[in-house]
Amino acid sequence: MISKATIETVFETARVEEVIGDFVQLKRAGSNFKGLSPFSDERSPSFMVSPVKQIWKDFSSGKGGNSVTFLMEHEHFTYPEAIKYLAKKYNIEIEETEQSDEEKANTDVKESMYLVSEFAKNYFQDQLVNSELGKAIGYSYFKERGFTAETIKKFALGYSPEIWDAFTKEALGKGYKLTFLESTGLTISKDEKQFDRFKGRVMFPIQSMSGRVLGFGGRILTSDKKAAKYLNSPESELYHKSKVLYGIYHAKQAIAKQDNCYLVEGYTDVIQFHQAGIENVVASSGTALTPDQIRLINRLTKNITVLFDGDAAGLRASLRGIDMILEEGMNVKVCTFPDGEDPDSFAKKTPYADLVAYLDQNSNDFIQFKASLLIKDAKNDPIKKADLIRDMVVSISKIPDRIKREIYIQECSRIMDISEQVLLNTLAQLIQKEIIESGKKTSQDQKAFEVVKKENPLSLEKVDIVNRLERSILGILLLYGNYEIEFQNVFVNFDEHGKEYEQIEKVRSKIFQHIYLNLQEDEIEFSNPLFKAIYDDLLKHYLQGDNFDKAIYLSQLNPEYSQLVTDLFMDDEKHHLHAWFDKKQVFVKEKNDEEILLRLVTENIVAYREYLINKLNSDLMQSVLNSESVDKMEIIATINDYNKLKVAITRSIGRIRSVFN
Repeated sequence: MISKATIETVFETARVEEVIGDFVQLKRAGSNFKGLSPFSDERSPSFMVSPVKQIWKDFSSGKGGNSVTFLMEHEHFTYPEAIKYLAKKYNIEIEETEQSDEEKANTDVKESMYLVSEFAKNYFQDQLVNSELGKAIGYSYFKERGFTAETIKKFALGYSPEIWDAFTKEALGKGYKLTFLESTGLTISKDEKQFDRFKGRVMFPIQSMSGRVLGFGGRILTSDKKAAKYLNSPESELYHKSKVLYGIYHAKQAIAKQDNCYLVEGYTDVIQFHQAGIENVVASSGTALTPDQIRLINRLTKNITVLFDGDAAGLRASLRGIDMILEEGMNVKVCTFPDGEDPDSFAKKTPYADLVAYLDQNSNDFIQFKASLLIKDAKNDPIKKADLIRDMVVSISKIPDRIKREIYIQECSRIMDISEQVLLNTLAQLIQKEIIESGKKTSQDQKAFEVVKKENPLSLEKVDIVNRLERSILGILLLYGNYEIEFQNVFVNFDEHGKEYEQIEKVRSKIFQHIYLNLQEDEIEFSNPLFKAIYDDLLKHYLQGDNFDKAIYLSQLNPEYSQLVTDLFMDDEKHHLHAWFDKKQVFVKEKNDEEILLRLVTENIVAYREYLINKLNSDLMQSVLNSESVDKMEIIATINDYNKLKVAITRSIGRIRSVFN
């Protein structure tokens, strides 16, 4: 585990403009830098980097954060991978926290396996490019497939010599242990002898999303019928074939940017597409598609386009994969190629513009694809047609989103010329059956074929209001929490005649303390879970000590919170105050920042408390109207108490306004 000291050193040393500058062309714009978004296609730069605040914001996609979150978003690193990348970039030694002997052993084993795999990749590359046999056999094969020298280098393609133990001898001679050669599957030991698993094959390194070598695929070049045409590394600590996708390392940025992933079957399909200019493509490497592989794509996009050749048997077998994609809540399209063509051969002979046009024009929604594929079998046979319709509804039932299900039911009804109600009833039966079998009871799916109720626009408006207020309070807390200003505390007293009067006490305190005490007074909790989590986190940092450093806070921030916090940081303090006054149409004469902050804090807290009181009163009134068992007089008394509180709050806001006008 990386030590806290190392992480702090990385954040102190790394410059966000330097880190992002390795990936995005940045130009100076005042005190900031600007560039084209790396997450979307745009002509006018909306990607901003602030060297002062050490954060970035992409206004086209809404993403933002610090140097670590950029690497996590752009390179799809995990948090530790991003820290290690920055440590390497800035020559920072990584300190590990104390681990148990078992943890150390596991870490050492895995790291040793990675080192062996990296050595193997380099060895196979060298054999391909520099050895006579490699050039004559391996390199010639790749050239025949139409791969350029640049493509061969990009995918680190290689060659394992037609010698029983060539690689093993070389690795042992370089000091690599036999234990790790065996655990990665590169070497097989039998009867105290060792031989190479991939002897006489061209090699395809299989890399993780961060680029580390997990395993290999090897293709035989002889006509030996006893040997498998393709051979993959065995399952190991590094390589789990059901959890990896070939080409994901080279495709990840293009997938995120294009918001679509082309899914093919083989290594050469991926490589040929890349060479043709289409990089958002990965392969399941000849294995049946798995949920883990789909989730890997889901980290980058919600859209998958499955590419098939014209083989009918293969198409039918692939329908199970489509249902699996739908089950993961993703959108799926299907594109087939003409008879006798596959993605590799078609991309090889088709110019880029024509290939893009073909994919665009021939990518059909899964429901249209399924209908066109199976209707040929059904023809005029009513039984087969009924089975086909049921098969299509089964696919629709896999979709978690209820609205999407209803839309696909409508589409299925149109294509197959059958009543929507019949399809909805069938869908409801399927979902109910699945719920019973799995023991799940979800309120969303118990009434699967009911019409979706329209949201009450007033309730949406209320949600919007409370979100705005909570976000505004968070912004104040983040930007001005440590500012100390003079607040007015109002107490209600009674004179000797029982007449009510107000006593005003002026107190200097920090803004975060004032917000905390006011919200604590009413036992208020933020309704938005994300806002609540950040509010609690901020208060924890403020309450731990007086020195709240925004840069340090951002460096230690939970990645889940970074986008919202970055948005709030990007609001320049002075601009934020001026914008607030413009919005409120408040005109003041040379008021200082303390007075401005007093009004900003007070009006937001008062408005929030007032909103919550109105909501409580509304809920109480509903309970009076909807239930006969409640004590109505007691509830009405409570409502009156809340109304008195609301009057007091309204008075306090009026008092603040009178000070400023």
